[in-house]
Amino acid sequence: MLRRSDMRTYYRPLPQTGPTWPEAAHRLAGGWTWFTDVEVLERSVEPRVVPASGIPPDVLSTLTRPRASIHKLSFDVPRIMGILNVTPDSFSDGGLHFSAPAAVAGAEMMQGADILDIGGESTRPGADTVTDEAESRRVEPVIAALRRSGFEQVISVDTRKSAVAEAALNAGADIVNDVSGLTYDPALAVLCARTETPVCVMHAQGDPATMQQNPQYDDVLLDVYDYLAERISRLQAQGIPRANIIADPGIGFGKTLDHNLALLSRLSLFHGLGVPLLLGASRKRFIGTIAGANDAVARMPGSLAVALAALKHGTQIVRVHDVPETLQAIALWRAVMAGRMHG
Repeated sequence: MLRRSDMRTYYRPLPQTGPTWPEAAHRLAGGWTWFTDVEVLERSVEPRVVPASGIPPDVLSTLTRPRASIHKLSFDVPRIMGILNVTPDSFSDGGLHFSAPAAVAGAEMMQGADILDIGGESTRPGADTVTDEAESRRVEPVIAALRRSGFEQVISVDTRKSAVAEAALNAGADIVNDVSGLTYDPALAVLCARTETPVCVMHAQGDPATMQQNPQYDDVLLDVYDYLAERISRLQAQGIPRANIIADPGIGFGKTLDHNLALLSRLSLFHGLGVPLLLGASRKRFIGTIAGANDAVARMPGSLAVALAALKHGTQIVRVHDVPETLQAIALWRAVMAGRMHG
């Protein structure tokens, strides 16, 4: 007997870009890509492509509706989230910005980013959990110092813990970015609902200490989609409006190389969630495996390639280490796709 989720039909828009759009084209999520056809996906059934005009009207409305702005950031253009790890042990840049002065200097190098994501606990595979107090001591002074220095960009705090999030919000953070999808600490959703704080909900299988120990899925694409859809519904029931939610499929968090590629190749499916999408693939291990780059800091070219591929899918936010390089790549990509410079 089929479970209810087994019988579900999923619709993935097939995004395109270019200076001329067909008359029948639909703008994807109010952004820079358009689609005329969708891929129909069902569990244990071969995918098929149908015209977008033939899908349910409510699905088409969700796929085309412009996403709500978050802290005055609209999502009709690509947005960059710069990564600032204030930890001694992050996989790519652990220790580089561990002190508050070094973190502020690092933030200055990311002035072009739309969002600065500050994290005080490493979530690399095998990482141990740190205490609330230790994590708060890492992130709160940095956020406060940035705000005192006149830093005006949106700041997100990368944490699973309500105590850390509260300290960060009091210091001037705007968004909570939780790799556990707000499942690690039940009080975090309560805090974000009460303070009307936008959240980024990520999928992960397992926790950082165990997540890469033989992850398994029935269908990684549809399993991750179902998880995010369920988390968004639960958070709405807890008082966080859909307009305050961003979704992230969690590349590298409890996924093998093949799992990551399956998600990236059909990333546009996640627009069916009706929220902005964030992709965090920068310098991840799978890039090094494919490119033969063992050192994380040598994976910048591969990271740029994945970010641009995500933009082709209409992904609204890319989370990156290399902000100036990503800004340049996106500017060129958009100009070439449109046949003109963007202001």
